[in-house]
Amino acid sequence: MRAMTLEQSADVSANPLALKDRPIPDPGPGQVRVKVRVCGVCRTDLHVVEGELPQAKRPIVPGHEVVGIVDCLGAGVHTIEEGDRVGVAWLQGTCGRCEFCLGGRENLCAQATFTGYHVDGGYADYVVVPSAFAYPLPSVFSDDEAAPLLCAGIIGYRALCLSGVKPGQRLGMYGFGASAHITIQVARHWGCSVYVCSLREGHRALARELGAVWVGGAVDSPPDKLHGVIIFAPAGELVPPALRALDKGGTLALAGIHMTPIPMIDYDRDLFGERTIRSVTANTKQDGLDLLREAAAIPIRPHTQRFKLEEANLALQMLKAGTIKGAGVLKVH
Repeated sequence: MRAMTLEQSADVSANPLALKDRPIPDPGPGQVRVKVRVCGVCRTDLHVVEGELPQAKRPIVPGHEVVGIVDCLGAGVHTIEEGDRVGVAWLQGTCGRCEFCLGGRENLCAQATFTGYHVDGGYADYVVVPSAFAYPLPSVFSDDEAAPLLCAGIIGYRALCLSGVKPGQRLGMYGFGASAHITIQVARHWGCSVYVCSLREGHRALARELGAVWVGGAVDSPPDKLHGVIIFAPAGELVPPALRALDKGGTLALAGIHMTPIPMIDYDRDLFGERTIRSVTANTKQDGLDLLREAAAIPIRPHTQRFKLEEANLALQMLKAGTIKGAGVLKVH
């Protein structure tokens, strides 16, 4: 099978992904094999490729926003049938025994495995995944629309929930890429007023199109105090201005898996008044089920830009440059 494979981390400008011919994987007990139709291009893939996350497996096939058709069942699989359309997301395995797994917080499991990081992902013709982590996909979404929901959507939804924002309140967003452009649609469905700070005019234009009540530059001060804020950009320097934009008792949720160093925070100016900072770490399976159910009910309409599988380096380069409007998607089959 074809697979865009990473042998060694490098800046994406060096085209570190190479098209390789690899054996088609066989599903083990409890697993299913998925013939990939499309795979979203996520900022986490960029962090993996450029070595900003601790190295886990090499060579590795990135990609964890996978949409495809089940074409082979491993032993003991009874809940999925061949021909089912499913999604494969970032989290695809946990121990099931630790306090986090038993407490409904399996995203914090020390033995968790992640698609395109610990095991080969969807920048390929086929992937295998435990049947318990193969998401049934609502028919209301095309393949291209479903792909970014599987990470950008899920993580944005978890960040929105952890921000503590209630329906009808004011939400701030710093950075407006794939995840934010999905999250704003959920927040608007909740009746929230959304304030967006973004570095790039193209992203600001999309925020206006999707219903933001105010749009400014990367560190501009919103005109109103906010009940919650989400930082999507992996830029630690945004934390102090985001905290200053919060009203008393508000929460700042940091949605990225990686962030540059956070500058010194002034306690009285930036944090006092029971403001809270929360990181967002991966997702639970329930997050995925909840997001897909709510996304179908709205329905969310992701903006996507399609690339060929062999254009994965280009897609990551454009993601890094901020020139994709919405989310990038690799067309595989």
